[in-house]
Amino acid sequence: MTDQPEVVVVRRPGRDAPGADGLAELLAAYHLRTQAEKGEAVAGVDALPDRYRAEVSDPWTAFADDEVLVSMSGDTAVGCLVVTAPVEGRAEVKRLWTNPAFRGRGIASGLIGAALAHAAETGVSTVGLSVWEWRTEAIALYERLGFTVTQSWDARERLVCMECVPPTRPGTTEGPGCP
Repeated sequence: MTDQPEVVVVRRPGRDAPGADGLAELLAAYHLRTQAEKGEAVAGVDALPDRYRAEVSDPWTAFADDEVLVSMSGDTAVGCLVVTAPVEGRAEVKRLWTNPAFRGRGIASGLIGAALAHAAETGVSTVGLSVWEWRTEAIALYERLGFTVTQSWDARERLVCMECVPPTRPGTTEGPGCP
């Protein structure tokens, strides 16, 4: 057995919270990797499209209306996820990323679970997400967690849209859809 520190999920870590700089680093890694996978690799954060560069430089402003979740191992941010503010009973999961050195420890599943709990607490009826079709491991994870492929709401090619219905009672798995 290895001696691994506990990983905890923190909601809305402040700018001065331990690991706050790590959120920007996680978002940078997410966007740089995504650009490379799309065949549009860039040399660094400064070369990212404006929208993504803004998320990295100031995630607190970019996601001011959304719920930001960060997984921490000690004082180190090791994973992140954003749940958009609900619109007409629907929220979206975005920017799920786990530091590759920490993968295989249930961090992504824990973040999704926390996102679904948040959705249930706030009365969201449907949680959606989009994922690039080549991210087959991520798609398999989402399917294990109860997400199903649905009609696309995004016109970008090779993007798979998925959704689930969070539990009807926060803190339980009662109700239709995802656990």
